[in-house]
Amino acid sequence: MGKRLANAVKDVDAEKLYSLQEAAELVKKTATAKFDESIELHVRLGIDSRQSEQQLRGTVALPNGTGKTRRVAVIAKGDKAKDAEQAGADLVGHMDLVDTIAGGKFDFDVLVATPDVMKDIAKLGRVLGPRGLMPNPKSGTVTFDVKKAVAELKAGRVEFKNDDYGILHIGIGKKSFEPAKILENAKAVLATILKMKPSSSKGTYVRSVTLSSTMGPGIKVNPNEKF
Repeated sequence: MGKRLANAVKDVDAEKLYSLQEAAELVKKTATAKFDESIELHVRLGIDSRQSEQQLRGTVALPNGTGKTRRVAVIAKGDKAKDAEQAGADLVGHMDLVDTIAGGKFDFDVLVATPDVMKDIAKLGRVLGPRGLMPNPKSGTVTFDVKKAVAELKAGRVEFKNDDYGILHIGIGKKSFEPAKILENAKAVLATILKMKPSSSKGTYVRSVTLSSTMGPGIKVNPNEKF
């Protein structure tokens, strides 16, 4: 453990369950790297990730954004392509954009597509799938309302999906954010997760909540707090 991290760890009681507000203040204090570290929320759920009906995947609009600019590409045609351009999409096209992506160019962070062009981009699954960029209705990236999708993505809408261990890892801001903004974003994420509890999930749903920065220690949050 380096000196910087060792000093940061001293400020965190590994046995304590902090309130979300305390954690939001502490995570900023312990983010001591020389760059603007990302702030991440890690939530372990009481779900069986092997069961498709218990897998959690969705989106949440962060009240204060993510702290970084996302390049949004849209595959659409006709009026929907015009809507995407008006909404501020960075790249808009139909078959020309499909061919560009098929050629290995990925100059975007998220891809939106309208339902009527999904058949045209099916072949891109092999290149987009492994990168997590394939449009999906569950993540709100397959829609005819491209104006709303682009606006929300630009403003800070994030997608989340549990891993094989039933844990969600979600970026909720930057260390340059004030604690109040980190807290507000965290509350928005946790409220969304609680609303999405699978009906077949039994026992304790939210088992643990941890807040951390990219290079900082994990700060345990009381999972029984009312978010």
